[in-house]
Amino acid sequence: MGALFYVQGVPIGAVAVALALIASMGGFIFGYDTGQISDILLMKDFLIRFAQCGTPGDVSTCKFSTVREGLIVALLSIGTLCGALLGAPTADFLGRRRAMITECGVFVVGVIIQITAMHSWIQFAIGRLVAGFGVGALSAAVPMYQAETAPAQIRGTLTATYQLFITFGILVAYCIAIGTRSMDNSGSWRTVVGISIVWPAILSAGILFMPESPRWLARNERYDEALMSLAAVRGISKEDAPNHLLIQKELEEIRSVEEYERKLKAGWLECFRFGDGQKTGYRTLLGMALQSLQQLTGANYFFYYGATVFESVGISDSFVTQIILGAVNFGCTFGGLYIMERFGRRLPLILGGVWQACWLFVFASAGTAGDSSTEGIGKLMIVSACLFIMGYAMTWAPGIWILIGETFPTRSRAKQGAIATATNWLWNFLIAFFTPFITRDIHFRYGYVFGACNLLGVAVVFFFLYESSDISLEAVDQMYADPNCKPWTSRQWAPAGYANRKDLVQQSRAAESHKPLASGAMEESQLEKAERKQ
Repeated sequence: MGALFYVQGVPIGAVAVALALIASMGGFIFGYDTGQISDILLMKDFLIRFAQCGTPGDVSTCKFSTVREGLIVALLSIGTLCGALLGAPTADFLGRRRAMITECGVFVVGVIIQITAMHSWIQFAIGRLVAGFGVGALSAAVPMYQAETAPAQIRGTLTATYQLFITFGILVAYCIAIGTRSMDNSGSWRTVVGISIVWPAILSAGILFMPESPRWLARNERYDEALMSLAAVRGISKEDAPNHLLIQKELEEIRSVEEYERKLKAGWLECFRFGDGQKTGYRTLLGMALQSLQQLTGANYFFYYGATVFESVGISDSFVTQIILGAVNFGCTFGGLYIMERFGRRLPLILGGVWQACWLFVFASAGTAGDSSTEGIGKLMIVSACLFIMGYAMTWAPGIWILIGETFPTRSRAKQGAIATATNWLWNFLIAFFTPFITRDIHFRYGYVFGACNLLGVAVVFFFLYESSDISLEAVDQMYADPNCKPWTSRQWAPAGYANRKDLVQQSRAAESHKPLASGAMEESQLEKAERKQ
């Protein structure tokens, strides 16, 4: 075993990259389930079986009522909301890896319920509800596992792979749907739904070969295993790990925080505690606000109802338009991996929110002021939608999932992450269910609502969000607890003993190389003392 590469002078092992990719299959499941329903609602056999038809068997007379369409789309979100809340105690009790395997099993049950539906739209909707339990629990467990296990130097990139796989799942769903839509029988939609059993199988098998979260292990006083977990993601051999200064330093930081937090309560009410000096309640509300605002960007308006929207503006093949949007979403997320690591969390979210609002205003203005069925207006709306998706994929889409993994203290991270993620799914449901009603009354002016919400998100980030890039999860706790640190000055904050975050990077390099810094920030005697303790 050896380091795959070095970042900021410290080693990163192949296991760190592998665990991010494998765990992100949970995001793929999320994205695939999100992307499939938009096209399925337009498939002939699905309409004949589950819609309301004036003449039985004649698809031209079949149409979903607003309520039925809203429930089929939105019940998934109700399941995910409940699943996200149940995911916290499951992840704490079973461990992050075993919890993910269990949640994959729940999702498969939901898929089976859907594909065995014959003529009951209620059975299909219940299947989406059950599948949602698994998706929601995974959406809470995966970012938490990635953030707790990934090295701090690339935590943003590795955690953002969850969002990358969400976009990949959406795109794959669109591609499979366009390949099966020509079938006249139930294979058109059953193939799209049924193939999703493959994704949890990949996640369940792959995660067995990955290390458990070192912070969960430390919380359960399994320090030897935590040491091996840290060593694995750094590419350090088991033989060298006990005497490796960087690994020992990381373990001691985790141990000291865990021993302190073990004495504190970590119930659900504790997540809303104010005045404890740790901003616990503040961080919970911040997480809830960010997850809500991610939904209110308007992205799922296009992902859930894009095919219907673009069919209404005169696009001859709305399936193809969906694939274009999905491809933009997937491709631009690669840029998001770089942006969120290179420029931190606050600046991309602020600029991204402004960009998204501008293009939503263009989309809404074009659809409202002009004849949306004309070719020119239709193309302008598609271009503005693509540019909106581009900004979203590079900022708010990956950024919020990164923050959910790294904002909360270890003792209550699972519960706070679950509450925040459940808020995401609550708004997901509200948007999915009420969009048909809203668009029926205000049509494309709906874009103005989402544009305003993006600007609200910019304000929330500027005034309340702390910059958590480049520092350990334990240091994030210290930053939020520092009364002298404000959100707009947090980029310059560093833990005690460091002049700034650049100095922190330099000291990490020194710990890796066992060399003192010329600046004297870490004296040679300190290193020698640390080595004598090993």
